[in-house]
Amino acid sequence: MMSRLRETARRRRASGPPVREFPACRLLIAAAIAAVTGVPAAAQTWPSRAVRIIVPYTPGGGVDTVARLLTQKLAEQTGGTFVVENRPGAGGIIGAELVARAAPDGHTLLLSASEFGINPALREKLPYDPLRDFAFISQVAGVKFILVGHPSVPVRNLKELVAFARARPGELTYGSSGQGSGPHFSGEMFQLMTGIRWLHVPFKGAAPAAAALMGGEIGFLFSSTITLMPHVRGGRLRAFAVTGERRYSELPDTPTFAESGLPGYAPPLFYGYYAPAATPPELVRRIHAESARAITAPDAREKLARTGNDYPMSTPEEFGRWLRAQIAIWTKVAREAGIRVE
Repeated sequence: MMSRLRETARRRRASGPPVREFPACRLLIAAAIAAVTGVPAAAQTWPSRAVRIIVPYTPGGGVDTVARLLTQKLAEQTGGTFVVENRPGAGGIIGAELVARAAPDGHTLLLSASEFGINPALREKLPYDPLRDFAFISQVAGVKFILVGHPSVPVRNLKELVAFARARPGELTYGSSGQGSGPHFSGEMFQLMTGIRWLHVPFKGAAPAAAALMGGEIGFLFSSTITLMPHVRGGRLRAFAVTGERRYSELPDTPTFAESGLPGYAPPLFYGYYAPAATPPELVRRIHAESARAITAPDAREKLARTGNDYPMSTPEEFGRWLRAQIAIWTKVAREAGIRVE
Protein backbone atom coordinates (compact mmCIF):
# COMPACT_ATOMS: atom_id res chain seq x y z
CA MET A 1 0.00 0.00 0.00
CA MET A 2 2.80 2.41 0.88
CA SER A 3 4.50 1.80 -2.50
CA ARG A 4 1.27 2.60 -4.34
CA LEU A 5 0.89 5.85 -2.38
CA ARG A 6 4.46 6.88 -3.14
CA GLU A 7 4.01 6.09 -6.86
CA THR A 8 0.81 8.15 -6.98
CA ALA A 9 2.58 11.10 -5.36
CA ARG A 10 5.50 10.79 -7.86
CA ARG A 11 3.15 10.85 -10.85
CA ARG A 12 1.33 13.92 -9.49
CA ARG A 13 4.60 15.80 -9.10
CA ALA A 14 5.68 14.84 -12.61
CA SER A 15 2.37 15.83 -14.22
CA GLY A 16 2.43 19.50 -13.26
CA PRO A 17 1.44 21.84 -10.41
CA PRO A 18 0.43 20.13 -7.18
CA VAL A 19 -3.23 19.40 -6.64
CA ARG A 20 -4.78 20.77 -3.47
CA GLU A 21 -5.25 18.11 -0.79
CA PHE A 22 -8.67 18.08 0.81
CA PRO A 23 -9.21 16.92 4.41
CA ALA A 24 -10.76 13.63 3.28
CA CYS A 25 -7.67 12.88 1.22
CA ARG A 26 -5.40 13.66 4.17
CA LEU A 27 -7.40 11.33 6.38
CA LEU A 28 -7.18 8.50 3.82
CA ILE A 29 -3.43 8.93 3.54
CA ALA A 30 -3.06 9.04 7.32
CA ALA A 31 -5.18 5.90 7.65
CA ALA A 32 -2.97 4.10 5.15
CA ILE A 33 0.18 5.15 7.01
CA ALA A 34 -1.40 4.09 10.28
CA ALA A 35 -2.16 0.66 8.85
CA VAL A 36 1.53 0.19 8.14
CA THR A 37 3.03 1.86 11.21
CA GLY A 38 0.42 0.83 13.78
CA VAL A 39 -0.18 4.47 14.82
CA PRO A 40 -3.92 5.36 14.79
CA ALA A 41 -5.05 7.91 12.21
CA ALA A 42 -6.45 10.10 15.00
CA ALA A 43 -2.94 10.61 16.39
CA GLN A 44 -1.46 11.14 12.92
CA THR A 45 -3.95 13.85 11.93
CA TRP A 46 -4.42 15.66 15.26
CA PRO A 47 -5.61 18.37 15.20
CA SER A 48 -8.05 17.86 12.33
CA ARG A 49 -10.31 20.72 13.48
CA ALA A 50 -10.36 23.39 16.16
CA VAL A 51 -9.21 22.21 19.60
CA ARG A 52 -10.99 23.67 22.63
CA ILE A 53 -8.99 23.91 25.85
CA ILE A 54 -11.59 24.30 28.58
CA VAL A 55 -10.53 26.53 31.49
CA PRO A 56 -13.08 26.15 34.31
CA TYR A 57 -12.40 29.64 35.69
CA THR A 58 -12.97 33.26 34.77
CA PRO A 59 -10.56 34.99 32.37
CA GLY A 60 -7.50 36.74 33.76
CA GLY A 61 -6.40 34.21 36.37
CA GLY A 62 -3.34 31.98 36.45
CA VAL A 63 -4.80 28.97 34.62
CA ASP A 64 -6.27 31.20 31.93
CA THR A 65 -2.90 32.88 31.36
CA VAL A 66 -1.05 29.57 31.00
CA ALA A 67 -3.80 28.16 28.74
CA ARG A 68 -3.53 31.11 26.36
CA LEU A 69 0.24 30.74 26.19
CA LEU A 70 -0.18 27.01 25.49
CA THR A 71 -2.78 27.53 22.73
CA GLN A 72 -0.62 30.15 21.05
CA LYS A 73 2.42 27.86 20.95
CA LEU A 74 0.41 24.81 19.84
CA ALA A 75 -1.10 26.78 16.95
CA GLU A 76 2.38 27.91 15.86
CA GLN A 77 3.74 24.36 15.99
CA THR A 78 0.93 22.41 14.38
CA GLY A 79 -0.73 24.98 12.13
CA GLY A 80 -4.03 24.05 13.77
CA THR A 81 -6.62 26.17 15.55
CA PHE A 82 -6.59 26.18 19.36
CA VAL A 83 -8.99 28.23 21.47
CA VAL A 84 -9.42 28.81 25.20
CA GLU A 85 -13.01 28.45 26.38
CA ASN A 86 -13.76 29.73 29.89
CA ARG A 87 -16.45 27.72 31.68
CA PRO A 88 -16.33 28.93 35.31
CA GLY A 89 -18.49 27.71 38.15
CA ALA A 90 -18.79 25.25 41.03
CA GLY A 91 -15.08 25.19 41.83
CA GLY A 92 -14.10 23.95 38.38
CA ILE A 93 -16.74 21.21 38.26
CA ILE A 94 -18.78 22.67 35.38
CA GLY A 95 -15.82 22.77 33.01
CA ALA A 96 -14.50 19.39 34.13
CA GLU A 97 -17.87 17.71 33.57
CA LEU A 98 -18.03 19.17 30.06
CA VAL A 99 -14.70 17.54 29.19
CA ALA A 100 -15.56 14.24 30.89
CA ARG A 101 -18.60 13.95 28.58
CA ALA A 102 -16.86 15.16 25.41
CA ALA A 103 -15.89 12.99 22.47
CA PRO A 104 -12.53 11.30 23.20
CA ASP A 105 -10.90 12.56 20.00
CA GLY A 106 -8.40 15.09 21.37
CA HIS A 107 -10.39 18.16 20.37
CA THR A 108 -11.83 18.99 23.82
CA LEU A 109 -9.25 19.18 26.60
CA LEU A 110 -9.20 20.49 30.18
CA LEU A 111 -6.63 22.69 31.88
CA SER A 112 -7.55 22.97 35.54
CA ALA A 113 -5.90 23.98 38.80
CA SER A 114 -5.63 22.29 42.18
CA GLU A 115 -9.43 22.23 42.53
CA PHE A 116 -9.47 19.13 40.34
CA GLY A 117 -7.76 17.25 43.17
CA ILE A 118 -9.54 19.15 45.96
CA ASN A 119 -13.14 18.58 44.88
CA PRO A 120 -13.14 14.82 45.68
CA ALA A 121 -12.04 15.75 49.22
CA LEU A 122 -14.83 18.28 49.63
CA ARG A 123 -17.83 16.78 47.93
CA GLU A 124 -19.47 13.45 48.54
CA LYS A 125 -20.90 13.37 45.01
CA LEU A 126 -19.38 14.67 41.79
CA PRO A 127 -20.92 14.39 38.29
CA TYR A 128 -17.77 12.53 37.22
CA ASP A 129 -15.04 10.38 38.73
CA PRO A 130 -11.76 12.35 38.66
CA LEU A 131 -9.67 9.19 38.37
CA ARG A 132 -11.82 7.09 36.01
CA ASP A 133 -13.42 9.63 33.67
CA PHE A 134 -10.27 11.36 32.45
CA ALA A 135 -7.07 10.53 30.63
CA PHE A 136 -4.14 12.25 32.33
CA ILE A 137 -1.90 14.18 29.94
CA SER A 138 0.51 16.02 32.24
CA GLN A 139 1.12 18.44 35.03
CA VAL A 140 1.65 21.61 33.00
CA ALA A 141 2.93 24.09 35.55
CA GLY A 142 3.89 24.33 39.17
CA VAL A 143 2.34 27.40 40.76
CA LYS A 144 3.62 29.91 43.29
CA PHE A 145 1.07 31.58 45.56
CA ILE A 146 1.48 34.84 47.45
CA LEU A 147 -0.22 35.90 50.65
CA VAL A 148 -1.02 39.60 50.27
CA GLY A 149 -2.88 42.19 52.31
CA HIS A 150 -4.48 45.57 51.86
CA PRO A 151 -1.92 48.35 52.51
CA SER A 152 -4.12 49.73 55.30
CA VAL A 153 -3.58 46.60 57.45
CA PRO A 154 -1.02 47.59 60.14
CA VAL A 155 1.38 44.65 59.68
CA ARG A 156 4.56 44.45 57.64
CA ASN A 157 5.57 40.79 57.70
CA LEU A 158 4.23 37.30 58.36
CA LYS A 159 5.25 37.23 62.02
CA GLU A 160 3.38 40.47 62.69
CA LEU A 161 0.37 39.19 60.73
CA VAL A 162 0.12 36.03 62.86
CA ALA A 163 0.39 38.02 66.09
CA PHE A 164 -2.21 40.51 64.82
CA ALA A 165 -4.62 37.69 63.90
CA ARG A 166 -4.16 35.85 67.19
CA ALA A 167 -5.11 39.00 69.06
CA ARG A 168 -8.30 39.25 66.97
CA PRO A 169 -9.67 35.69 66.61
CA GLY A 170 -12.38 35.48 63.97
CA GLU A 171 -12.17 39.16 63.03
CA LEU A 172 -9.79 39.12 60.06
CA THR A 173 -10.97 38.08 56.59
CA TYR A 174 -9.12 36.42 53.75
CA GLY A 175 -10.44 35.90 50.24
CA SER A 176 -10.05 33.22 47.63
CA SER A 177 -11.16 32.43 44.09
CA GLY A 178 -13.95 30.23 45.40
CA GLN A 179 -15.14 27.73 48.00
CA GLY A 180 -12.90 24.68 47.82
CA SER A 181 -10.31 26.38 45.61
CA GLY A 182 -6.54 26.07 45.96
CA PRO A 183 -6.35 29.53 47.58
CA HIS A 184 -9.13 28.56 50.02
CA PHE A 185 -7.23 25.46 51.12
CA SER A 186 -4.00 27.46 51.29
CA GLY A 187 -5.71 29.74 53.80
CA GLU A 188 -7.03 26.78 55.80
CA MET A 189 -3.58 25.15 55.91
CA PHE A 190 -2.15 28.46 57.10
CA GLN A 191 -4.79 28.63 59.84
CA LEU A 192 -4.08 25.05 60.98
CA MET A 193 -0.32 25.60 61.09
CA THR A 194 -0.35 28.98 62.88
CA GLY A 195 -3.30 28.48 65.23
CA ILE A 196 -5.03 31.67 64.09
CA ARG A 197 -8.74 31.97 63.35
CA TRP A 198 -9.92 34.06 60.45
CA LEU A 199 -12.93 34.17 58.13
CA HIS A 200 -12.92 32.88 54.56
CA VAL A 201 -14.68 34.99 51.91
CA PRO A 202 -15.02 33.20 48.53
CA PHE A 203 -15.28 35.03 45.20
CA LYS A 204 -16.11 33.89 41.67
CA GLY A 205 -12.55 33.91 40.42
CA ALA A 206 -9.07 35.23 41.17
CA ALA A 207 -9.54 38.59 39.45
CA PRO A 208 -12.74 39.50 41.38
CA ALA A 209 -11.03 38.49 44.64
CA ALA A 210 -8.06 40.75 43.91
CA ALA A 211 -10.40 43.62 43.05
CA ALA A 212 -12.26 43.11 46.34
CA LEU A 213 -9.00 43.21 48.28
CA MET A 214 -7.88 46.42 46.59
CA GLY A 215 -11.31 47.87 47.33
CA GLY A 216 -10.95 47.11 51.04
CA GLU A 217 -13.75 44.53 51.18
CA ILE A 218 -11.40 41.91 52.68
CA GLY A 219 -8.08 42.14 54.51
CA PHE A 220 -5.99 39.38 52.94
CA LEU A 221 -5.85 37.10 49.92
CA PHE A 222 -4.07 33.97 48.72
CA SER A 223 -3.67 33.81 44.95
CA SER A 224 -1.19 33.06 42.18
CA THR A 225 1.79 35.23 41.37
CA ILE A 226 0.29 35.67 37.89
CA THR A 227 -2.78 37.39 39.34
CA LEU A 228 -1.16 39.43 42.10
CA MET A 229 2.34 40.41 40.97
CA PRO A 230 1.30 43.55 38.99
CA HIS A 231 -0.72 44.86 41.96
CA VAL A 232 2.12 44.25 44.41
CA ARG A 233 4.58 45.99 42.12
CA GLY A 234 2.20 48.92 41.74
CA GLY A 235 1.92 49.32 45.53
CA ARG A 236 -1.79 48.53 45.57
CA LEU A 237 -1.22 45.37 47.66
CA ARG A 238 1.37 44.36 50.25
CA ALA A 239 3.04 40.94 49.87
CA PHE A 240 3.91 38.98 53.03
CA ALA A 241 5.25 35.65 51.79
CA VAL A 242 5.46 33.42 48.73
CA THR A 243 5.27 29.63 48.45
CA GLY A 244 8.16 27.55 47.14
CA GLU A 245 11.73 26.81 48.13
CA ARG A 246 13.09 29.98 46.54
CA ARG A 247 11.93 33.58 46.34
CA TYR A 248 10.02 34.76 43.31
CA SER A 249 12.52 36.50 41.03
CA GLU A 250 10.06 39.22 40.04
CA LEU A 251 9.45 40.15 43.70
CA PRO A 252 12.88 39.54 45.25
CA ASP A 253 12.04 41.41 48.47
CA THR A 254 9.18 39.05 49.33
CA PRO A 255 10.44 36.17 51.51
CA THR A 256 9.26 32.58 51.32
CA PHE A 257 7.03 31.16 54.04
CA ALA A 258 9.98 29.14 55.36
CA GLU A 259 12.11 32.27 55.61
CA SER A 260 9.24 33.97 57.42
CA GLY A 261 9.12 31.36 60.18
CA LEU A 262 6.67 28.84 58.75
CA PRO A 263 8.75 25.93 57.43
CA GLY A 264 6.75 23.06 55.96
CA TYR A 265 4.01 25.31 54.62
CA ALA A 266 3.80 23.99 51.07
CA PRO A 267 0.27 23.61 49.71
CA PRO A 268 0.45 21.34 46.63
CA LEU A 269 -0.64 23.79 43.95
CA PHE A 270 -0.58 22.79 40.29
CA TYR A 271 -2.14 23.11 36.86
CA GLY A 272 -3.20 19.78 35.35
CA TYR A 273 -4.00 18.82 31.77
CA TYR A 274 -6.67 16.23 30.94
CA ALA A 275 -8.62 14.56 28.12
CA PRO A 276 -11.78 12.41 28.22
CA ALA A 277 -11.10 8.92 29.58
CA ALA A 278 -11.55 6.95 26.34
CA THR A 279 -9.01 9.02 24.39
CA PRO A 280 -6.63 6.53 22.71
CA PRO A 281 -3.25 6.29 24.49
CA GLU A 282 -1.41 7.05 21.25
CA LEU A 283 -3.39 10.27 20.86
CA VAL A 284 -2.72 11.22 24.50
CA ARG A 285 0.99 10.75 23.83
CA ARG A 286 0.78 12.91 20.70
CA ILE A 287 -0.98 15.71 22.62
CA HIS A 288 1.55 15.36 25.43
CA ALA A 289 4.53 15.55 23.06
CA GLU A 290 3.24 18.64 21.24
CA SER A 291 2.26 20.35 24.50
CA ALA A 292 5.61 19.57 26.14
CA ARG A 293 7.39 21.06 23.13
CA ALA A 294 5.16 24.14 23.40
CA ILE A 295 5.46 24.79 27.11
CA THR A 296 9.23 24.18 27.25
CA ALA A 297 10.08 26.40 24.27
CA PRO A 298 12.54 29.11 25.37
CA ASP A 299 10.08 32.00 25.00
CA ALA A 300 7.34 30.07 26.84
CA ARG A 301 9.75 29.15 29.66
CA GLU A 302 10.72 32.79 30.02
CA LYS A 303 7.09 33.93 30.24
CA LEU A 304 6.25 31.23 32.80
CA ALA A 305 9.26 32.15 34.93
CA ARG A 306 8.25 35.82 34.92
CA THR A 307 4.80 34.91 36.22
CA GLY A 308 6.24 32.70 38.97
CA ASN A 309 5.50 29.31 37.46
CA ASP A 310 7.78 26.51 36.45
CA TYR A 311 7.12 23.85 33.84
CA PRO A 312 7.32 20.34 35.33
CA MET A 313 5.85 18.50 32.32
CA SER A 314 5.40 14.90 33.51
CA THR A 315 4.48 11.77 31.61
CA PRO A 316 0.81 10.75 31.65
CA GLU A 317 1.68 7.83 33.94
CA GLU A 318 3.66 10.01 36.37
CA PHE A 319 0.88 12.57 36.47
CA GLY A 320 -1.76 9.95 37.25
CA ARG A 321 0.26 8.63 40.22
CA TRP A 322 1.03 12.15 41.45
CA LEU A 323 -2.62 13.23 41.26
CA ARG A 324 -3.73 10.31 43.40
CA ALA A 325 -1.24 11.43 46.05
CA GLN A 326 -2.55 15.02 45.90
CA ILE A 327 -6.14 13.87 46.43
CA ALA A 328 -4.98 12.06 49.58
CA ILE A 329 -3.25 15.23 50.87
CA TRP A 330 -6.29 17.45 50.28
CA THR A 331 -8.60 14.87 51.86
CA LYS A 332 -6.50 15.02 55.04
CA VAL A 333 -6.61 18.85 55.10
CA ALA A 334 -10.39 18.89 54.52
CA ARG A 335 -10.94 16.44 57.35
CA GLU A 336 -8.70 18.32 59.82
CA ALA A 337 -10.18 21.72 58.90
CA GLY A 338 -13.75 20.38 58.93
CA ILE A 339 -14.44 21.64 55.39
CA ARG A 340 -17.33 20.14 53.45
CA VAL A 341 -19.29 21.45 50.46
CA GLU A 342 -22.72 20.03 49.69
